[in-house]
Amino acid sequence: MLTPMHPLTALRRERRVSQLELGLRAGVSQRHLSCIETGRARPSRATLLALLDALDAPLAERNAALLAAGLAPAYSQHGLDAPQLAPALDAVRQMLHAPGSPPALVLDAEWNLLMANAGVQRLLALIELPLPEGPLNLLDWLLSPQGLRSRLLNEAETCGEVLHRARREAQHLPALAARLQRLSAGLPDWPMPTAATPLLLTRLRSTAGDLSLFSMFSSFGAPLDVTLASLRIEHLWAADARTAALLQG
Repeated sequence: MLTPMHPLTALRRERRVSQLELGLRAGVSQRHLSCIETGRARPSRATLLALLDALDAPLAERNAALLAAGLAPAYSQHGLDAPQLAPALDAVRQMLHAPGSPPALVLDAEWNLLMANAGVQRLLALIELPLPEGPLNLLDWLLSPQGLRSRLLNEAETCGEVLHRARREAQHLPALAARLQRLSAGLPDWPMPTAATPLLLTRLRSTAGDLSLFSMFSSFGAPLDVTLASLRIEHLWAADARTAALLQG
């Protein structure tokens, strides 16, 4: 019967970090680290947190590793409607709805759409593509032949980059990995985009002419809650004056 792999070992191997290198980063001897990973030694809370920090582990994985070691989680995981998150979500809404704000969406770690601003509605009206009713996963919708992909002028470049990014993130998110596995079965083999321009542009077919946009992401600088750590705002900025004028209505 196989012995389950220690969470720390799994994280370290995912990042292709040797025991020696991790020990040097965290100030732990390689011998002690080996004993921790094989179960011959039980790490203190401070030591385990130092090792997880040295691996830059997501907060959810840090909590999971602490629980596996019989220790209490270090980070909260509140729902979006929890009072504790209200100040942070107020800041997110201010960013979304500030005067002159470009189209912007709030996504969680699994690419579920949580919020969108009026700029997104203007953009969708231009490309004549309404959002589906009910909960929406942006990855599903973007890569669907009936979704945003149907309006892309540079499908291979944009979808190739999206898949590459999602696969990188899925290394630490089993739910996202499972979603990608389901999606990948019916997708073309898009190559990674080449560096022809300083920024990858998303080019869309619209009723008023072609649109050209690029993405910028915002996230919390030092989140101590799993939910807040998973949030990111994607801003869609106009790459030329024509697109900017169309988005401004």
